[in-house]
Amino acid sequence: MKKRTFLAAAAALAAALAVAPAAQAQEMKFFRIGTGSAGGTYFPIGGLIANAISNPPGSRPCDKGGACGVPGLVAIAVSTNASVANVNSIQAGQLEAGLSGAATIYESYNGVGKFEGNRKDKIRVIANLFPEDMHLVLPKGSTLGSLKDLKGKRVGIAQAGSGTQVAVLRILDHYGITRDDISAAELNNSQSAERIADGQLDAYFYAMGTPSSALVQLGSTRGFELYKFSPQEQDAIHKLIPYYVQSEIGPGTYEGVNYSVPTIAVNGQLVTSADQPEDLVYEITKALWNNNTRKLLDSGHPKGKVITMETALKGVLTPLHPGAERFYREKGLIK
Repeated sequence: MKKRTFLAAAAALAAALAVAPAAQAQEMKFFRIGTGSAGGTYFPIGGLIANAISNPPGSRPCDKGGACGVPGLVAIAVSTNASVANVNSIQAGQLEAGLSGAATIYESYNGVGKFEGNRKDKIRVIANLFPEDMHLVLPKGSTLGSLKDLKGKRVGIAQAGSGTQVAVLRILDHYGITRDDISAAELNNSQSAERIADGQLDAYFYAMGTPSSALVQLGSTRGFELYKFSPQEQDAIHKLIPYYVQSEIGPGTYEGVNYSVPTIAVNGQLVTSADQPEDLVYEITKALWNNNTRKLLDSGHPKGKVITMETALKGVLTPLHPGAERFYREKGLIK
């Protein structure tokens, strides 16, 4: 797993290491959250969550302007290859938690699809977060008549170990396109955007929350187009992969893309391991939905505003962690 880390809790960690010996007597627990590549949405959202749930030893109390997370917890957002890599690492005990697409979570827990014969039985959900829109990015000024027209082109299919790649390969296969029919590039979002800019790719897929920082940068420099999925394609993909539903990227989301983009989307969720203690996950879930976290999410990223407790269980078909379930029962979200 790629170990470059985004230390959203860097300041908190520094404070934890600098506290007086008496404060250091409090147990400090590290909690690694797998995210995705720097140019996607998992990376910054994971950093916000890590910051929200952290409360290192020696921190000022929440009611006095200090950290409002779990006492003694130092959460760290880790850059990874995203959905598939995160559930694999959680199952193996290499991460305590991670962000992943609902389709990957369901298939991994049930041992179906890509995970047939390789079930990840320890995966448990903490919360549903936000919809991830499928972006099919094209060079500025280029067009694509249909998905079938990708045959023979240079296409980015996302990095190995990502939920996007799993879905994209199934979609391409549905339209009669194999890896041999395209020049497939296994790249993350930032790398793919760079290849579009320098003319090395004709198109690339990536499912992520909007706006993507890599595409914001590409829009402000070279520009790009987004493919509009037809109603027939949206319907066919939903039947093929039920977790992908109709969605739309609004006009003006990206500079130069001043039109509505019909697409498909899958929900991103926060997951952990069944091995994590119930009381710890209860406190993490509680911290995720406190008022301080609300402020962090609203101001920290455009997609943070759609992460709400009211939708925390939306589309969740994999078992909740007992700690999270206890919290939602107390809040009346589970009868």
